[in-house]
Amino acid sequence: MKPEYFVRTIVLITFLFIIDLYAYQAVKTIVSKSVHKNTAHYAYWLVSLLLMVWLVYSMATFKKNAGIQQFTLISAVIFAVYIAKLFMAFVLLGEDGFRVLEGIGKKIIGANTNGFLHERRKFIAQLATGVGAIMLGAVAYGVTKGKYNYKIVRRSISFADLPDAFDGFTITQISDIHSGSFDNKAAVEHGIDLVNDQKSDVILFTGDIVNNIATELEPWKNSFSRLKAPMGVFSILGNHDYGDYINWDSAVEKENNLQKLIAMHRSMGFDILLNEHRTLQKSGQQINLVGVENWGKPPFPQYGDLSKAFRGATKQAFNILMSHDPSHWRGEVLDFSQKIHLTLSGHTHGMQFGVEIPGWLKFSPVQWKYPEWADLYTEKERYLYVNRGFGFLGFPGRVGIMPEITVITLKKA
Repeated sequence: MKPEYFVRTIVLITFLFIIDLYAYQAVKTIVSKSVHKNTAHYAYWLVSLLLMVWLVYSMATFKKNAGIQQFTLISAVIFAVYIAKLFMAFVLLGEDGFRVLEGIGKKIIGANTNGFLHERRKFIAQLATGVGAIMLGAVAYGVTKGKYNYKIVRRSISFADLPDAFDGFTITQISDIHSGSFDNKAAVEHGIDLVNDQKSDVILFTGDIVNNIATELEPWKNSFSRLKAPMGVFSILGNHDYGDYINWDSAVEKENNLQKLIAMHRSMGFDILLNEHRTLQKSGQQINLVGVENWGKPPFPQYGDLSKAFRGATKQAFNILMSHDPSHWRGEVLDFSQKIHLTLSGHTHGMQFGVEIPGWLKFSPVQWKYPEWADLYTEKERYLYVNRGFGFLGFPGRVGIMPEITVITLKKA
């Protein structure tokens, strides 16, 4: 095992052990008076030990050429078990806060006769276990059904300088297909049908069509070739499309893989934009559709070149940008010399885990890394839409953050 993988493994195991130790308190409290309490204790730690051994083995035998998909099964199991235990720990932590406050109060009034902290309450332990069971069920649903539970998200955006001919112009955006992860052809075909059913003027795909290798797309070429729109289907590359995350025998082999993938885009009828633009015409008026290669904050690559992409574009035109990584918006787009009215991105997947309650709550841990991680954002009269992704990567499921098909309608303000 490489030193960096060893360090990551130790940190991960330590973190999971802390969760294990805390969740164990609920089990310990529930079975404290049972004749089978020893069996329950041994069973709990035996299962945890086996999972840790499996995880360490998987990381020790990691082969970069196989990519992250080799962790599909272990990631599903670990995520399911430890998300459940983590939520158990949250409930117990809440109880501990009250236990500490109660202990302090008793200390102050001199009534602290039975120790600083009272024993854990059994009903709280049972509540924690129930919450854990609900989360386990949610992850199980996300792995079996949620990852193909496509949601259509509709947004209407108004612009004062939108050409009159494009008032009501519709865009269907999909992103992060990750074809190497698919395992249900019928479900994917249903998603493609939903995209076509929107009957938008254009279909835009904003990167990551594979996990690592062009051949991952081959079983799905005919399926995605069915995507059709009156003014075309356009695409760009995402960070995973360059093959940067696996080992190649040579730079030539890696470059050949990229060129093969680009050719596959075109053979499917996708007009792939590689730091370039297209002019969309309607009733004698036009807008610019601009597509850049991946631009992200390190360690993600910065192949995108806005200046090159706009070269020869009509000045003072209405501009729509396709850029895979939403960090590009703050990194370059907002202050670019030409006004970019609308940027379409993906990349984050919403971490495939979170909570969304329309009009009330939108949360995913990914927001700690990406301030703009899902849905619509605006600043300086410029808009960014971040698609939650069509596919999935690593963890083979989606919990709370469903796969998305976005339909955007442009309106004249």
